[in-house]
Amino acid sequence: MYHICYAENMQLDWIEDILAVIDTGSLARAAERRFLTQSAFTRRVRSIEERIGAPLFDRTRKPVTILPGVKALEPEMRDLSVRLHKLRRALKSSGDQAEKSMSFVCQHALTATVSPEVVSALTADGETSVRVQSGNRDECLMRLVSRDVDFAIMYAMPNSISPEIGSAFDAVTLGADLLVPVCTPGLKDKARSKFIPTIDYPPEVFFGQVVARTIIPSMSGRVSTQPVAETALTLAMLQLVLNDIGFAWLPRSLISGQLAQGLLNRVDDVLPAQPLTIRLIRLSELKTEQNELVWQNLGRQLKQFFRQTGDDTTFGGSSN
Repeated sequence: MYHICYAENMQLDWIEDILAVIDTGSLARAAERRFLTQSAFTRRVRSIEERIGAPLFDRTRKPVTILPGVKALEPEMRDLSVRLHKLRRALKSSGDQAEKSMSFVCQHALTATVSPEVVSALTADGETSVRVQSGNRDECLMRLVSRDVDFAIMYAMPNSISPEIGSAFDAVTLGADLLVPVCTPGLKDKARSKFIPTIDYPPEVFFGQVVARTIIPSMSGRVSTQPVAETALTLAMLQLVLNDIGFAWLPRSLISGQLAQGLLNRVDDVLPAQPLTIRLIRLSELKTEQNELVWQNLGRQLKQFFRQTGDDTTFGGSSN
């Protein structure tokens, strides 16, 4: 049985997820509204049910339908959503009056490379505090939509029509990167083998989709991968590569130090690489005078940063 007191333990994101299913009539369309893949949204819904301790949907029907007891609570959930959004804005406004603060989220692979530059730029006035978050691509978009962060820095495919770029968002391209195949010097000779051991990304994460859609097809069957490990975290993948576990595709910006020291070798003369773009993204509706000033200054500084740290490969040169 569902009780009104459930609301005190509810998170705003949970309420928005449930309302998205009610409004759209399916998990698939709700996932699109919440800027998530269907698999990621399904996992979120199951997590909500586990935390609440009760099912929310009738999965014996296709499409999945919300249970009558939950549907009956729709008016209360909508009211609670409005009140929580209002409270969040009020708290943020109150906090901004006491201290200037900014928050941003980076895709995991970018956190180590770009966040120090962002924090340095935002705190240059000596009056602003910065909160740094990290997440996968879906999480970055969710934090933007939920207004948990002021902006996000994420990867995208060059010249692609990304789902997050629309009237609800502003985006600026900061620079370029390259998802490059690498290994330790001891494994380099295996790059020309028929089968190569690889550390893979899960298929549901952005880099996993990039590898599956662009890199693997371009191998044309001349070489096959033999997965020996899988991780969604690029820093964990880097450590696995450094320990001679196998080959992996990593952002060049993340491994520039290891490449310079000779700890890793690029093998994109044998295996395909994939150019990437790096974007700064925000919600269009959150424009304020301060936000616009930060947006313009930060975009300019980060473009300069990527120009200084990039090489011919990451800014339009050959990938070989």
